[in-house]
Amino acid sequence: MADAVEDTVGHLAAPSAPEISVVEDLSKSWIARINPAYPVLLILLMLFPFVTPSRYALTVLTEILVFGLFAMSLDVILGYAGLPSFGHAAFFGLGAYGTAVLSTKLGVNNLGISLLVTIGLSIVAALIIGWLAIRTSGVYFLMLTLAFAQMIFAAAQKWTPLTGGSNGLPGVHRPAVFVPALVAEDPRAFYLLILAMFALSFFLLHRLVHSPFGRSLIGIRENEVRMRAMGYNVRAYKLAAFTVAGAFGGIAGLMYVYYNSFVSPSDVYWTASGTVLLMVLVGGAGTLVGPLLGAAFFLLLQNALSSMTERWPIVLGAVFIIFILFVRNGLVGIWSQVRLAAVRRG
Repeated sequence: MADAVEDTVGHLAAPSAPEISVVEDLSKSWIARINPAYPVLLILLMLFPFVTPSRYALTVLTEILVFGLFAMSLDVILGYAGLPSFGHAAFFGLGAYGTAVLSTKLGVNNLGISLLVTIGLSIVAALIIGWLAIRTSGVYFLMLTLAFAQMIFAAAQKWTPLTGGSNGLPGVHRPAVFVPALVAEDPRAFYLLILAMFALSFFLLHRLVHSPFGRSLIGIRENEVRMRAMGYNVRAYKLAAFTVAGAFGGIAGLMYVYYNSFVSPSDVYWTASGTVLLMVLVGGAGTLVGPLLGAAFFLLLQNALSSMTERWPIVLGAVFIIFILFVRNGLVGIWSQVRLAAVRRG
């Protein structure tokens, strides 16, 4: 039974096609390896709040950027290192709760201080959880990460004086951007702040996964035994990837609580981990763009269905079942197939 489950879990870490070659020419500069479409997309996103009159559209796009980063952080370990985690909401929750406690309990709303605390908490937790979890694999890794996440959920639920218990922590103020006088209160200013944090995170993750370290992670995912035989410290690479993923998951949690002005135990619950896992799979694991597309697809579809029917979770679940069974490479895989078919016809 365990072998059957492990085979299923192994599919979750399968990369999107076409697969990036591990022997890609790393002699190119990092600028040469950036897709020219990325700067264009960034400029369009920067212009968006100035050309749209809809505050709702701006709010939805802000949410997509937040959960896009959350999904990308999971993809570091799922798509690149081949580690299917079902407890990634733990780091998201630590970032959100850490920021919320600073704001509501201590009156600290400085973005720099919040980032330091958030990243520190997430890294420490990732090192502890990862050090234990990487000693397992497959379904056992998945269940162990779930168990640790549920421990953090229990702490958020029961530690009422600090976390607010089941009522959560409301009243989180928008951050002062490093200096007290510069507060991103206006929706446009806040969106641009979130966009800047997302763009910087995307840039850092892009450099990471296209570096020799990132290529080593792909090698470990493809053939761990061979990488170990070649002298690579596989556990150290896995722990490093797990820590990086946890740190960026914490940053996504910080962005979320500033966006939502509220955090509750449901943001740390296993369903949050399942949701971000679906975002990665629907978008396409093993890419950075895929998780962002998956987050956008999930949130837009959820908003559309919830406005049409009370039974929207059933429809949403059916859509995801179709993706898991028949579109295994996600949205990125669909685009790759369409582009390949167009090239062959041309």
